[in-house]
Amino acid sequence: MGVEKKFVADGFTKALINEFLTKELGRAGYGGMVMNRTPMGTQIIVYAEKPGMVIGKGGKLIRKLTRDLDRKFSLDNPQIDVQDVGKAELNAQVVASRLASSLERGWYFRKASQSMVRRVMDSGALGCEIILSGKLTGPRSRTEKVLRGYIKHSGKPAQELVDYGYAVAVKKLGTIGCRVRIVQPDVIPPDQFQIVPPSETEETVPEESKDELEELLETEAAESVEGTEEAFEELAEEAVEEAPEEAVEEIVEEASEEAVEEIVEEASEEAVEEIVEEASEEAVEEIVEEASEEAVEEIVEEASEEAVEEIDTEAQSSEASEEQPGDKA
Repeated sequence: MGVEKKFVADGFTKALINEFLTKELGRAGYGGMVMNRTPMGTQIIVYAEKPGMVIGKGGKLIRKLTRDLDRKFSLDNPQIDVQDVGKAELNAQVVASRLASSLERGWYFRKASQSMVRRVMDSGALGCEIILSGKLTGPRSRTEKVLRGYIKHSGKPAQELVDYGYAVAVKKLGTIGCRVRIVQPDVIPPDQFQIVPPSETEETVPEESKDELEELLETEAAESVEGTEEAFEELAEEAVEEAPEEAVEEIVEEASEEAVEEIVEEASEEAVEEIVEEASEEAVEEIVEEASEEAVEEIVEEASEEAVEEIDTEAQSSEASEEQPGDKA
């Protein structure tokens, strides 16, 4: 048998086993099965709402079920393990079986499907979809769908993250297929993401790693600065050597007076005041000492003749006053 035929045969056998267990364990609340092939044989894990009804008194029913599987499907040393489904409202197969039984008891399909979806979502499911197809109300078959929450319909997430269940309701007018798909509460959707605030990311970084990162950044910055300085010096030397004197003179002449005026205007008064305050007293003393004697002599010579004349007139007036009383005598 080829590889393709072998996989097809295994899938067909698995579907037949699932159908067989659905009929045999319907009263026990059958919730699906998982079949794995091991070196010791074939291991089958059966999920049921009532595991005691699957095992039976003293394991009688489970031994009978094992013999039936070995005889009907020719499995290699089948071993059945029974587990509880947990919360029945979150198991798609159990929900489909309950929906089918409620339809067989005469419930209106819309009421049954809406109530079942509500119970599933109240149990914490992220999403639920129920599809009913068949002769629901009239002679012609049709399909009704009820959808709530988040459901994946295609791709790998639809196969891995969505639980699928199927059951058939047999009525007088015909059969009604019940397909149920449920997304479990603990499922993480592939398109879900979370933005971490910057403060939390900074807190998570240890202090040791911060110190190491700062040291690395400082060393890299120093090396880059040194390298750039050396490169600039080399380029400047090459440019000066290669630049002809005529080009240098043209550049100097093209330095616009407007640029110089702008630089002078932008010199802030605060900077000027700081420069004036920082002028040391020693510089002032040196300036005073360097005042030339010639400047002093010029100041003395420039003493106005009017002051000298005033002094002379005062002296003459005093002499005249002294001579007048002698003449009278």
